[in-house]
Amino acid sequence: MRRTDELIDRLVCDAHPVRPLASPLCRMMFWTAVSLAFAALVVGIASPRPDIAEKLAEPRFLIEQGMALLTAVGAAFASFALVVPGLDSRLAMVALLPGMAWIGTLGAGCVTDFLRAGSAALGLTPDPGCILYIAIIGSLPSIVGVVMLRRGLTAHPRLTIFLLALAAAAIGNFGLRFFHVRDAGMMVLVWQFGSVLLLSALGALAGPRLLARTVAAA
Repeated sequence: MRRTDELIDRLVCDAHPVRPLASPLCRMMFWTAVSLAFAALVVGIASPRPDIAEKLAEPRFLIEQGMALLTAVGAAFASFALVVPGLDSRLAMVALLPGMAWIGTLGAGCVTDFLRAGSAALGLTPDPGCILYIAIIGSLPSIVGVVMLRRGLTAHPRLTIFLLALAAAAIGNFGLRFFHVRDAGMMVLVWQFGSVLLLSALGALAGPRLLARTVAAA
């Protein structure tokens, strides 16, 4: 009993004010603002594509970009939610729904191109610059996101970082298409969306190292 009282006294004496985490929604909004600002900066430096006005009037371009942005926002929200102990890990589904819709719009674009131009529309040429540009635009969102995530505690480090990497890469792809003119349906699906998936998978592998403060998964 005495030891218990001593422990309580020590805890009281050593206690420091703790600033509670903001809600996942608030952190997602802050992260999105920083990420879009950085993406806009990179687009400005790279110079917007010459046909940007035409693209902004094209429903297909707007839908694909909207789905990419929704995927980023949903994945970021789910990632920040997973570092709040007690919240359901099924919140990851918040990211999967717009992600599946994004794949669907890109697939529909491939079909449209095929109907318009035939098999020539399905041709692929090497475009390794996609992954580089997506990684550059997604670099700051990734760093900011990891710093924010480390303030919480997660039982699912790989899933948490996978979602953050998905969010950052989706932002990277969103920004890329404002200055990268090679955006035929198959090129976007394979090189750009493929780069998003690759970067997300690499992020998942680094999850336990980046989020050292974790608890055992149930």
